[in-house]
Amino acid sequence: MQFVRYTDGSGPSWGVKRGSTIHALSSLPEGEPSFAELSSPRYRSKLETLIEHDSLPQIDGDSISLLAPVPQPGKIICCGLNYRDHAEEQDEEIPERPMLFGKAATSVTNPGDPIVHPDPDGEELVDYEVELGVVIGTRCKDVSEADAADYIAGYTVINDVSGRTAQDTDGQFFRGKSYDTFAPMGPTLVADEEFDPNSVDVEMRVDGEVKQSSNTDQFIFDVDELVSYISQSMTLEAGDVISTGTPGGVGIFRDPVDVLEPGQTTEAEIEGIGTLTNAVVGE
Repeated sequence: MQFVRYTDGSGPSWGVKRGSTIHALSSLPEGEPSFAELSSPRYRSKLETLIEHDSLPQIDGDSISLLAPVPQPGKIICCGLNYRDHAEEQDEEIPERPMLFGKAATSVTNPGDPIVHPDPDGEELVDYEVELGVVIGTRCKDVSEADAADYIAGYTVINDVSGRTAQDTDGQFFRGKSYDTFAPMGPTLVADEEFDPNSVDVEMRVDGEVKQSSNTDQFIFDVDELVSYISQSMTLEAGDVISTGTPGGVGIFRDPVDVLEPGQTTEAEIEGIGTLTNAVVGE
């Protein structure tokens, strides 16, 4: 089931996307869903029945603007070097445990909104990274790998845009990962028992040219391992986001270096979730 957060000009709302149609959830007696409800098979089954019986208002998808499914995450936790080919292109050893870092919640931006290059005439090198995003549905701590899926609301696409110069200058990731607009997210939030987050195609295109292409079956640490590992150290809250890492092909490791410039357009696509499109603009 593909959930979307959207606006028709009157405020943010949730809906279920089927083809080009949005089934609006604002008319439900209990109101729009929480992340906990999105993680509930019973809640999703109820929605399936309502949709089958045309019991929800229908909106033309072309008449609305999509919004990031999690506009203000409590925290964004990223995993570095989580694809074997990405570790190999950096000549790094395969890590024995997840390498975690943070990204500011204020970096989130919507599908279709611009990525703002913070230094188009200077030294900052801005890079793309297609990543599978995991959205936590219910509060959890010390979760086992076997139970991890029970605490997940759904999955989305994240473009983990990165300021490489800031990373190199600082010797750590936080500032370079956290410029405003550096976490485009969407276009949908997929919650479905049949969606296997550890076996979907991922691709990044810039101006239509494929830059990254892989499958999450190349994860070093799969989704259940990541949720369990992170929860051993910190409490995960509903609406927290885990960005699971990027495959090889990022611009900074290309020869020659091939990073983003104003005027270009990124398309981050994950099988079953959709394509997240954002143009790059100057500040």
